[in-house]
Amino acid sequence: MDRGRFITFEGGEGTGKTTQVLMLADSLGRAGIDVVTTREPGGSHGGERIRALLVDGEPESWSPTTEALLHFAARRDHVEKIVEPALADGSWVICDRFYDSTLAYQGYAGGLDRNVIAELRRIVIGDLMPDLTLILDLPTEDGLARAKARGTGEEDRYERMGEAFHKKLRDGFLDIAKNDPERCKIIVATGTAEIVHQHINAVVESKFGIEI
Repeated sequence: MDRGRFITFEGGEGTGKTTQVLMLADSLGRAGIDVVTTREPGGSHGGERIRALLVDGEPESWSPTTEALLHFAARRDHVEKIVEPALADGSWVICDRFYDSTLAYQGYAGGLDRNVIAELRRIVIGDLMPDLTLILDLPTEDGLARAKARGTGEEDRYERMGEAFHKKLRDGFLDIAKNDPERCKIIVATGTAEIVHQHINAVVESKFGIEI
């Protein structure tokens, strides 16, 4: 059995990642591809328990170093329990956030040495990286406005970290894409969900030589 494909969605707050994960999964499913959707932090039972520590509470609850360690602990459980088994079974895995979010949030925006993050990646997940990363990009003010409009007051710790943090975050994601253009594709997320979905489908079709 052929190994499945691993697709991740990245971007700042309010860029519409969760919606686009579901829309892409639906397109792939209708094309006859077995799809597993998941998220980080979380995805597995252990990962979701750690997620609760990260996404609730006050912005200053954890230092960037502690955040990174928590994210990688959740990621290890997630990869072992969900991602790797699904890929080995031939399923395509679509994940809402992965390693690049740690690099962007705790590294570029949080100030943690990116070499430390890279070493943690080597220890925790080894060579595992997505086949394709779709980075949804919006002006920072627009993304935060969207996030606030949809918000319920829950899981909003990162949203409350301030505009300066989120500007660094956006710049970080754009730099990640610049440094790995073969894997990372920037998707302008200013249009409607359907327009953004069409752009994503076109990228996926071109990358993997399929029709969806």
